[in-house]
Amino acid sequence: HDETVLQPHLALGGVKNISLNLTISNAGDDAYDTNIYLNFSREVHYINFLQREEKGISCELVQLDFLKCSVGFPFMRAQTKYHLSVLFDTSHLSGENETLLFLVHARSANPEHENKLHDNTLELSIPLVHEVDTTLTGVVNPSSFVYGNSIEASRFVQLEDLECNFQPLNFTFQVINNGPSRLLASTVDIRLPNRLVANGADMFHIIDTQVKGRGNCTWQRNPTPCTIPQDKESLFHTIFAFFTKSGRKVLDCDRPGRACLTISCSLGSQPKEEAMSIDVQMLLNTEILTRDSSSVIQFVTRGHVQVDHRSLEVSSGLPEDISLVFEALHSQEPRGYVVGWIIAISLLVGILIFLLLAVLLWKMGFFRRRYREIIEAEKNRNDSDESWDWVQKSQ
Repeated sequence: HDETVLQPHLALGGVKNISLNLTISNAGDDAYDTNIYLNFSREVHYINFLQREEKGISCELVQLDFLKCSVGFPFMRAQTKYHLSVLFDTSHLSGENETLLFLVHARSANPEHENKLHDNTLELSIPLVHEVDTTLTGVVNPSSFVYGNSIEASRFVQLEDLECNFQPLNFTFQVINNGPSRLLASTVDIRLPNRLVANGADMFHIIDTQVKGRGNCTWQRNPTPCTIPQDKESLFHTIFAFFTKSGRKVLDCDRPGRACLTISCSLGSQPKEEAMSIDVQMLLNTEILTRDSSSVIQFVTRGHVQVDHRSLEVSSGLPEDISLVFEALHSQEPRGYVVGWIIAISLLVGILIFLLLAVLLWKMGFFRRRYREIIEAEKNRNDSDESWDWVQKSQ
């Protein structure tokens, strides 16, 4: 009978050769002309054999997928065991089959009872696995931009027949397969926070996506890319919002209750150490941003790569997730009519304060004092002092 110990699986491209360890034992009398026959895939190539002790074992490759090994010719002695290791080259495995199969059969010229032939044949198989180590990188351009009513419209993009000002954004993601096997397929999910509030309008409008390699992307299109929120707030609320515009708002799809836009990209086969790029061109509706009270709005875009079920992800510490951050900075300048109202209200408040002070002074009697009598009394006192000084000099 034959025994072997194999790995749980074989990583395609990562294992260059394997050793098939066999043990054949003779529990009866001396066996004449004992041979071991091996059938295997033509995608593996026989290299050599090794024996633990020199016991007269020899192997011959009869065909590309058939090996014959003679054991202890002419006789395999009774109550003996022979240990044999057969080396195969596995670097040319294509992975079309899910398992690598070896059929092993032992036979001698001596007659053997049929009820004892069951242990003369052995089927050895090892799963073939596409073992990969993927990582996802990315960049967004620009990483920040300024918006507001004072920013010239020429700095933005306008679509035909639409009134909105759009900020263009370009994302580039790279999926890198660090091997050791070929990555059969993968999926990249990109998530962007698409609304300022849960019941608000969608901000992003995707222009185009391109996969440099084999693949394509899908997403839910925005039917109304140009949405201008209606001003339902009062003038005083608008002015108050301007003076209190401060702080940072973070929009992140990992936070609960956040409405997000998902771009799903399906990528094809990817050899070891090859990178595949995903380019996403989109527009951000700045009209929606101008209605927010934050001075800085931070967008956190998240990406994740998932390998095909036929591949096995073996991580070496490289990230399979990525987060890209870009910021929208408010210009902190109010609208024209807001400036006018601020000036008018400031003048009105100044006049009211002046009148209030005047009334207070009047109530305190400041305007009712007898200034003429006080001045005449002061003049008479000065004249009296001068007359007294003259009398004293005369004496």
